[in-house]
Parts: sequence; structure tokens; C-alpha cells
Amino acid sequence: MKRIAFFDTKPYDRRSFEAQLDEGEFEIAFFEARLSPRTADLVKGFDGVCAFVNDTIDEKVIEILKRENIGVVAMRCAGYNNVNLKAAYEGVHILRVPAYSPYAVAEHAMALILSLNRRTHKSYLRTRESNFALAGLEGFDLHGKSAGVIGTGKIGRVMISILKGFGMNILAHDPYPDQDFARREGFTYVDLKTLYSRSDIISLHCPLTKETHHLIDADALTAMKPGVMIINTSRGGLIDTQALVEGLKSGKIGHAGLDVYEEEGDYFFEDLSGEIISDDILARLLTFPNVLITAHQGFFTREALANIAETTLGNFRAYFSGAPLENEVCYRCDRPECRKETTGRCF
Repeated sequence: MKRIAFFDTKPYDRRSFEAQLDEGEFEIAFFEARLSPRTADLVKGFDGVCAFVNDTIDEKVIEILKRENIGVVAMRCAGYNNVNLKAAYEGVHILRVPAYSPYAVAEHAMALILSLNRRTHKSYLRTRESNFALAGLEGFDLHGKSAGVIGTGKIGRVMISILKGFGMNILAHDPYPDQDFARREGFTYVDLKTLYSRSDIISLHCPLTKETHHLIDADALTAMKPGVMIINTSRGGLIDTQALVEGLKSGKIGHAGLDVYEEEGDYFFEDLSGEIISDDILARLLTFPNVLITAHQGFFTREALANIAETTLGNFRAYFSGAPLENEVCYRCDRPECRKETTGRCF
């Protein structure tokens, strides 16, 4: 029986994977610790590793995996920007879950938009204290406004459909535009400068790569409408957070909804309610009344958890049986096409 070490796990991870596991198929050890150079020795005696978004799979960790004859790391997520692919090449196969539930993430992005616009989170707190005043809760009609969607993969496409349902005008940007889809859905692909200048709401749905790192920076903010709403449910590194803070202070940004944060690894998924936040930028963001931060929960639905478990276990089954690795990350070249959501392999 193959043994697999799961890192950075919570009780809900165990429940979802145990529900999908065939009896006697794999022996799984669920570790609460994150995978890092300090914890990598825990893999001794295992045949495979399962990691998550805030685990560190750097050159040192890859060296330890190779030393212990572990040839597979299955990411139970879509992103893999925390993996040193160059070090993994020729020795460790990196697998992922390219799609678990685009509806989960897109619906969460929409929830951030609605909450920020209509201040429902603030209204809830007020009425809990018998304060029924409306001052400070004014929002705006989404109908007729322009929404910019950056990235039109699976999640971005669902987001466009949701926004269209609210009667919004859609502008989209993607390095690989699907014009047939745009014609069917009735939206327009534009360059980033146009999207920035014409969008009332901008929602990010693209992977974190060298090209998209700090896609939203001071220059991008300068091109945007005053009072723009920015939503990020993808990866924290897409936004230069210091520039975001400055934009909020100046009033250039009217609202920001963040389910991810550049330095979230030390905070998200943990209960730190009894501790002081030492990250000055995160602490500053939490003081803005027009910022809503959730702790990377966009994926967190029953359906998504079940799909993640099913695909991840399927990835392990394929690897150990010698079947084709349909969800392997492409690290054999640096072609931008290989970063598309629809493929994990070279063309």
C-alpha cells in the first residue's frame, strides 16, 4: 500500500479525502504542519506528498524529496507558484487540480462585490446592536456599470456570466482571448489600459506568474477611474499591496475586496484572534472601512472540497499506476501557453 503525507491539513481536509478514499487504497498521514525545509524530513518512509497553497516547495524541500525517493507532489489546488519547478524537473512530478469549482470562487467574488457595495457586513453589525440608521450604508446600482474581468479561464467565464446577470457591461482581458465565447456572451476583449480606464469594478481571475506579478501597481492605479472597486480572489501577488494602501488612502480606490494577500502564509487558515498582527501592511488594510478581507475561502464549498479530493486522489492513482499524468504542471519549458488553465502540459 502506498503511503502519502498530507501537509497543512485541517479537519475538513481529512473528512473530504477520507470520504473519497477506497478501502485499503492508500495509507494517508495528515500533518497539520506546513511543508517547508524545517518539516520536510517528515516525508521519510512515504511514497508521495500532498501540499497546499501556503506550503513551501523550494529547492531545499525538493532535495529532501529526491533523497527520500519521493517522485510525486500533488497540489490540492490549482496554483503552483509556491513550487520551484526548475528544481523539481527530472525527479519530482508536480500535479495539481486545474478546476475544482469555478462557481465557488466566482460566487465568492460576487459576494465581496455585493457586501462592499451595500455594506451588508456593516449593517449586520449595526442591527445586532439595535442601530437601524442608514447613514453610511449607501451603495450604487450595479446595473449599467462596467466590470473589468482580468483572466477568462474557467473562473473568469463564470464571473462574466454572473456579472451579466446583474446587467453590467463587461470588459475582459486575457493574453489568449476566446472571441467566440465573447460573441456568445456579449462582451468585449480590450487591452489592460482600456480596461483600467473604463471599469467601475475590476475582478482578478488570472494565475500568478512572472508576467502577472504586481499586475495592479501604482501605474495601473493611476489609469483607473476614481473610486474603482478592486476584487482579488486569485493570488495575493497580483496586487502590489503597498500601492493598494496608498490608493485607498488617497481615495483613488473606493473599495477593495481581498480573499488573498501577498504575505498570507503566516496568517490565513489559522486562528490568531489572541495574537497581535505584526504585518504592518495587513494591519493597515484591516483598518480601512471600505476594505473587506476574507481568509482565502473562495474555494471553500462542499462541492469544491469533494472535487479537490477526487481529482487529487485520481492524480495519485495515475502516478502510481503509470497512467498518463493529465494534470501534471508543465515545467519542461517556459512557454506562456503552458500556463493556461486548460492545460498542464506542453503543446
